[in-house]
Amino acid sequence: MAKKHPGKPVALTIAGSDSGGGAGIQADLRTFSAFDVHGVCAITAVTAQNTASVSAIHMLPTRMIDAQLDAVFDDFTIGAVKTGMLGTPAVVRRVRACLDRHPDLFLIVDPVLVATSGAQLAEAGLVPAMHRHLLARADVLTPNVPEAERLLDRTIRSTADLLDAARRLQDAGARTVLLKGGHLEGRMVKDVLVTPHGTSTFTHRRINLEGHGTGCTLSAAIAAGMANGRALEDAVAEAIEFVHRALAQAFRPGRGDMALLDHLAAR
Repeated sequence: MAKKHPGKPVALTIAGSDSGGGAGIQADLRTFSAFDVHGVCAITAVTAQNTASVSAIHMLPTRMIDAQLDAVFDDFTIGAVKTGMLGTPAVVRRVRACLDRHPDLFLIVDPVLVATSGAQLAEAGLVPAMHRHLLARADVLTPNVPEAERLLDRTIRSTADLLDAARRLQDAGARTVLLKGGHLEGRMVKDVLVTPHGTSTFTHRRINLEGHGTGCTLSAAIAAGMANGRALEDAVAEAIEFVHRALAQAFRPGRGDMALLDHLAAR
């Protein structure tokens, strides 16, 4: 007989599916499992991709996204939610409408715009839609440098730029911003966290490989930490360390150059 776990935390990911298993929904659910959180999902898009490229993207009808969200909210008590690939302004609006029905739900927004391979994962108009509908609702916004540059329409070249950009994104509405510095040059990688209470910097030695799914894993790990009742700063620090461990033990199951994070080893 199956055991009930009334106290087991639940986290929701709203994102695209990666057929290569490295990012998106697949990475999110593995991350939730690594943190002993039950993962539920609403898939926004089906992508045909592997460790070399993205060859096709099919956006699901918004009515199917609505149905998935209704199904999980009808059955589960959700502790935190993260968004990943949303793809279109219409999907952004439908996700915001759902979140408005759950105003106390903790939200991490990973503004996925471009795949690691360089493929565009966003329609024209997505950035303005995110500004209008999601930034002010985000408890944590987790862009990388290219995403922050798109959201702010400016360049980021240094750690000082990171801090300024994070503060500007906070001014745009996000309560807390974790701006990831992995795209900047240097032996060390710096991530900047700007909260309503202050600023923190996290530093790691750079791991020289092309990791796939790092952003998805990071935002999912923060969601898992929040679902587990962690304080925000602790959840962020643990998520960054988890991604670093998973990347340090990354492997290449395919023929492409991208390495996939080892979530189970990082656990």
